[in-house]
Amino acid sequence: MRNPFIYRAYTSKEFFCDREQELEILLSHSTSNVDTTLISERRMGKTGLIHRLFDEVKDLNIDILPIYVDIFSTCNLADFIKVLSENILRAVPDNSSLGNKLLKFIKSLRPMVTYDALSGVPQFQINYQNEPEKIQTLYSLFDILNSVEKPVLLAIDEFQQIRNYPEGNMEALLRTHIQTLSNVNFIFCGSKRHLMLDIFANERAPFYRSTEFLALDKISEQSYSDFINRQFASDNRTITPEAIEYILEWTRRHTYYTQRLCHYVFQLENNIIDIQQVKESAQLILQSDSTIFNQYRQMLTDKQWRLLVAVAKEGEVEQPTSRKFIQQYALPAASTIQSLLPILVEKEVLTETLNDGNLNYRVSDIFFSHWLSLHF
Repeated sequence: MRNPFIYRAYTSKEFFCDREQELEILLSHSTSNVDTTLISERRMGKTGLIHRLFDEVKDLNIDILPIYVDIFSTCNLADFIKVLSENILRAVPDNSSLGNKLLKFIKSLRPMVTYDALSGVPQFQINYQNEPEKIQTLYSLFDILNSVEKPVLLAIDEFQQIRNYPEGNMEALLRTHIQTLSNVNFIFCGSKRHLMLDIFANERAPFYRSTEFLALDKISEQSYSDFINRQFASDNRTITPEAIEYILEWTRRHTYYTQRLCHYVFQLENNIIDIQQVKESAQLILQSDSTIFNQYRQMLTDKQWRLLVAVAKEGEVEQPTSRKFIQQYALPAASTIQSLLPILVEKEVLTETLNDGNLNYRVSDIFFSHWLSLHF
């Protein structure tokens, strides 16, 4: 049997755990002309949820054209246009009216066209004469989408990346034209909560109050337990309640880490899986990732590393500048800790969350956190 615990890319709804409430909300927004801001930590399953939504649209025969665009690798407006064009073409048949219209428009830009060696998908390199030409190209792409006979659902992943573009007016450029589109609904996805909130909840920002918010939290323990049980039972195998409890506790019910540990456990092919086998699989993962974890040390200063280890040993820290925490782990002064925290958050090795009005910190990579706690 194919391993049902997928931790890389979405495959089908059979291997997708829960998120029924979030799916219902997104489906409702997508069919009622409401744009959505979807926020979650990295690897919590937001991209999988988008593709699950696209599957649902197809299964229910809803007359919507869904398009997914990931802009994580983009660095500027030209990259944004390139990725948007390529993904629109992926989503539409070549012989469709939209496909023909888009290809005709792209050809008018006189691009250099290459083809992906694996997928055969066309890729474009467009040379622009000036900045206004880029902006007009972007607006023309949106206008083409707006002219499609059916409603378009455009999901833009890692949307906070536009904050890194050298074009400082990117938000205003997008918002100015997006608000005129009557046939295109948007889902703006992001993994950096503070940036996404600043884009969509800051009253001075162009996108202020232009969308509904949806935040992904952990999947409930009961839902995940049922899912894990069901997947093993489908292969006529049993996993003990203690083993499942350990999995969910060790991975803190974070989607990527839970799926990956379950993937390792499922590979054992034993008829009965107990807690000891789960623990052995967890250690195998730490051994497998140890080379990557060791590289982190080369990227950080000694003070940053010591703070990271201290947070890992605590699991989660609410008062990292407290005297008790600093003395227990022989850390630098509170003022130094205060300056280190935003650096580690920006490097994405620490995650900052707001809980009952207090900022909490934990090591972003849960497996890395376990490795640090075990070895230092």
